[in-house]
Amino acid sequence: MPEKIGRQTVFLKSSPCVISSAGVVGKREGDGPLGGEFDRVFEDGRMNEDSWEKAESDLHRCAVETAISKAGLSASDIDIILAGDLLGQSMGTTFGIRELNIPFLGLYGACSTMALSLATTALFVDSGAVNTAVASTSSHFCSAEKQFRLPLEYGGQRPPQAQWTATAAGAAVIGKAKGNVTVSSLTYGKICDLGITDANNMGAAMAPAAADTIAVHLRETGRTPADYDCIVTGDLGAVGTELLRRLLSVEHGIDISQNHSDCGLMLYDMDERDINSGASGCGCSASIICTHFMRRLSSGELNRILFVGTGALLSQLSPLQGESIPSIAHAVVLDGGRKSAHGCL
Repeated sequence: MPEKIGRQTVFLKSSPCVISSAGVVGKREGDGPLGGEFDRVFEDGRMNEDSWEKAESDLHRCAVETAISKAGLSASDIDIILAGDLLGQSMGTTFGIRELNIPFLGLYGACSTMALSLATTALFVDSGAVNTAVASTSSHFCSAEKQFRLPLEYGGQRPPQAQWTATAAGAAVIGKAKGNVTVSSLTYGKICDLGITDANNMGAAMAPAAADTIAVHLRETGRTPADYDCIVTGDLGAVGTELLRRLLSVEHGIDISQNHSDCGLMLYDMDERDINSGASGCGCSASIICTHFMRRLSSGELNRILFVGTGALLSQLSPLQGESIPSIAHAVVLDGGRKSAHGCL
């Protein structure tokens, strides 16, 4: 049974296992530094569909079906799926998985959704409520831009602090079966808002939430950054990463500079045109965690990571109403098979 530690942290005594995981991406992501690690790269961003939203649904379903297949299971073996995305009413998720006939709980944490779904799915398994479950999320550059900013045809100039929403999805099958990667604890975050109003500056909006959750996790667990081979955030980008490290150092006396990686800086070649501050979107951290980091944990190259998913909780209307951007960050501890030397990448 789970054990609550402090106000926000829970230890999972049975250490639910990541039985399998999968990450699928679009062409631009497949051309990036991690391109060879994804389970599938879609060359056509529309995926032969007649809308970007339908394309995202296909992307999400592909990630879920691939993860289930890699576990040697079928959809009927899954007790529940916890998932969501950036679109209104999580339509990318619901339309994508509706034919799988799996009981479903929709989650919304913006770009923190992979951490939120991993944490909550593992909590369900540890409590005994379910035996096998799926955590998943997705994003698509074109569907997100269409909803939150401007039509693509407008061709608006992207400011330097802007991030590129990833066309990607990730899914993980969590259960009681034995595996090389386990979920050992989680820390749910609080909403943080320092008054950022620039809808293009997601990194600055999310950095305070990431700093708060990391500080709370370390305090409630009694750990230090050195207890982790890597502290992985997603997706702060260049602006948010600098602010996070500064906030932790100045406000909490915590230095994560030696073992911190941000998924927003890993997905693309940062010198590529239009990438600006890096990647964002639910699928960015989801696809990287479910491939790059899961493989390194499974092989023993990494022993323990702290995955801190970050999300900006704005809507398509809230910036137009003069609202600031509240943000959230959830943390999940993933343990691998063997002790390893520190080093994120």
